[in-house]
Amino acid sequence: MSMLKFRFVLLGLGLCLVGLTISCNSNKPTSDQDVFRYNTHENINTLDPAFARDLRSIWAMNQIFNGLVRLDDQLNIQPDIASSWEILDQGRTYRFTLRNDVYFHESDALFGDLKTRRVIAQDFVYSFERLQDPKLASPGLWTLEHVSNYEAVNDSVFVIKLKKPFSPFLGVLSMKYLSVLPKELKHAHQYPVGIKPIGTGPFYLKAWMPNLKMVLRKNSNYFESDQNGNPLPYLEAVSISFVPDKQSEFLLFLQGKLDLLNSLDVSYKDELLNKKGQLQDRYKNKYQLLRSPFLNTEYIGIYMDAEIPEVKSRALRQALNYAIDREEMIQFLKNNIGYPADQGFVPKGLNAKMNVTGYRYDPEKAMELIKEFKKNHNNKTPELTLSTDANYVDLCTYLQHAYEKVGVKLHIEVMPPAALRQAKTNGKTALFRASWVADYPDPENYLLPFHSANFTPNGPNYTHFSDAEFDREYTNIVQTTDAKLRNHKMTYLDQMLIEEAPFIILYYDEALRFVQPKVQGMTINPINMLDLRKVYKD
Repeated sequence: MSMLKFRFVLLGLGLCLVGLTISCNSNKPTSDQDVFRYNTHENINTLDPAFARDLRSIWAMNQIFNGLVRLDDQLNIQPDIASSWEILDQGRTYRFTLRNDVYFHESDALFGDLKTRRVIAQDFVYSFERLQDPKLASPGLWTLEHVSNYEAVNDSVFVIKLKKPFSPFLGVLSMKYLSVLPKELKHAHQYPVGIKPIGTGPFYLKAWMPNLKMVLRKNSNYFESDQNGNPLPYLEAVSISFVPDKQSEFLLFLQGKLDLLNSLDVSYKDELLNKKGQLQDRYKNKYQLLRSPFLNTEYIGIYMDAEIPEVKSRALRQALNYAIDREEMIQFLKNNIGYPADQGFVPKGLNAKMNVTGYRYDPEKAMELIKEFKKNHNNKTPELTLSTDANYVDLCTYLQHAYEKVGVKLHIEVMPPAALRQAKTNGKTALFRASWVADYPDPENYLLPFHSANFTPNGPNYTHFSDAEFDREYTNIVQTTDAKLRNHKMTYLDQMLIEEAPFIILYYDEALRFVQPKVQGMTINPINMLDLRKVYKD
């Protein structure tokens, strides 16, 4: 038996087991209409929110856990367990009032005969302390780096004090790292949080077969209702499979065995979409296509400390940006998935209120600037080497041809991903392919990689861009709570980056979801978060 056939036998067995799991111990009959099914290509390693660092885990955790606040699809801060909050002391103190109807998932091991209890402020104290425990070594420790202390004033009031004002703080609090856990875990040292999570979300973990299936069941004690007073969630269960092969996943979706296809692999990209980025005619009436800007800026980083004249010349760096036809690049390389990066480094989804003038395709301007470079440096043929991994060779080859047209010779160096990361970190490559995905949804996060205090290897400033005025204004932005003033300053700094060009900006990414027609209530957002509270199958 081939490995692929063996996996499908296992998957079929898994589906049977899932059906039995969902049906058992339930007073309500569960049919396919009540179950939402999706796939992730790698096994989920943990459901501990302290390790919510990859999208596949975050999607599952978002169904299981809640925090103080959450984001809506427009990335606005909304109440979650906190019903309201005040920002005091010029942005240094956050005072949260908690809902009184939020209960943990049932657990005999933690709550005994009571099975559950109401969430109180002391649970947030424990959850934050746990995240900061050096023994845990959570990758989310940085989310509390601006916090000086926190306390439970009483069961319903939780107060956080910052070292100094940090305007994006509410956005940081929406991250799954800062989900609430029951304080009983403090004394339950052997409790496997990552395997048997106890949260407050719309679903709880029912079954988990590593590398095969995960099943979440409806939390009948969930605290939210829809606008008509109907309790959420609508679904009875969520079934997550772990099929690693993307073509196999695509086949399962075509067969109706998956309700959602979140990826678009090159092997079937042209099968689903035409060159305009629209569903092929044969699929238009079969599936829903949901699209949203995704908070990711793709770019070529320029290591500003490289001792070569091509890097030191602002004129040449600008020319490299003017020489690219981004619309053509996206159409032919990405089937029109994404948006030309014709504004600043801050991507679509966050830059709506910013007015930054970026680079448009202008080969004449590029050649004019290159001519200036040649004259100033007595250099007849500018040459650069671009380092990339194998996944982006097509993109880099496109750039190579574009630069050849304007008189710049570009060499392409293909590296393993780990070697490329090391070379970027240690300044061993003049040009490198890179992307910046938001840690939290605030334009400030896209300016952070250019602050001189963040030089690699101690921070994410891979370009080693350094400017005293930029650093000073960035510090002011972080501490400014006035939204209008923040926007003005962020626009100014993003425009500065465009003019100094420590990068070749390429495109802003886009999130796509292919959904079965019977699925209703599915939305999409710029952080590509999966929210199944209001999803149902018609």
